[in-house]
Amino acid sequence: MRRVRREVALVMLGLFAAGVRATADPPAPLTVEMVTYRGWKNSIRLTNGQIELIAPTVVGPRLIRFGFVGGPNEFHEFPDQVGQTGGTSWRSYGGHRLWHSPEANPRSYQPDNSPITAAMEGDTLHLTQPTEAATGIQKEMLVTMDRDAPHVRVLHRLTNRGLFPVTLAAWALSVMERRGRAIIPLTHHDTRDSLLPNRAIVLWPYSNMLDPRVFWGKHYVLLKQDPNVTQAFKVGVTDFDGWAAYVRDGHLFLKRFTYQPDLAYPDYGASAESYVAGDFLELESVGPLRQLMPRQTLEYVEDWYLFQGADAQDEAAVDRTVLPHVDETAVRP
Repeated sequence: MRRVRREVALVMLGLFAAGVRATADPPAPLTVEMVTYRGWKNSIRLTNGQIELIAPTVVGPRLIRFGFVGGPNEFHEFPDQVGQTGGTSWRSYGGHRLWHSPEANPRSYQPDNSPITAAMEGDTLHLTQPTEAATGIQKEMLVTMDRDAPHVRVLHRLTNRGLFPVTLAAWALSVMERRGRAIIPLTHHDTRDSLLPNRAIVLWPYSNMLDPRVFWGKHYVLLKQDPNVTQAFKVGVTDFDGWAAYVRDGHLFLKRFTYQPDLAYPDYGASAESYVAGDFLELESVGPLRQLMPRQTLEYVEDWYLFQGADAQDEAAVDRTVLPHVDETAVRP
């Protein structure tokens, strides 16, 4: 029955896509089409002519590609995993995924190797995963692309389909392509009249503070992806400003999210995190902890923006080429 529902949803999606191409008001139509991507049939490509994203439907929910039309994928893909389906082992695949925190194995590493349901609801692509048998949690992504700007809103949902309460937090992870640099802001308040700390920097057992890939700045933590260094490193920050970014080859991938200072967060309060090892870097944001009763749902939103002409070699470059885009997008609802 699930397979039938999925096939019906995909047929409806194809009909909707044709209608969009035929009736959307110029100059900013949205195009939705079914494509085969890296061996994954029935993948969904969504574009406004400036940016595009691709979501497979035979695994997921995942957003495997995001970038400028005709440009490179800002996300990393694992060549030996892309296109695979089935099996009981967890695969990263690459791209963007939704987990629930705190991290634990096997809780966090439930495989998402099976087909999902996909449907268009207005301008929003709705991706729904079957409930995880081991955790009782169901994952959803609702992806809405602007018609006239390089902006995507990703609404993440976690629903407790089990019989008992579960305490968790939404955890949004974007696997970025190699040879770039992550930017996590260090909110810097004036503390001349205060004796209390105003932020936290969180490290993992394998994180070496002398790692040459990390720069501890006055206003930012900068973390470089170097494919020649395989040692893992991870850092988390209490990110009051609600943004993190990745700069690669002049492209700026900016994600914005809401930090709620009155709520408890996992990982000693870190709301923005970055993990690097080998050929990839993960740019992550984490929501507040919440106890989900049976049939309750939590929602967590990231807003993505893509710009050109950015530089993250040092803090001055970030202030000059990245911060204006942060300020520009801060006023967006």
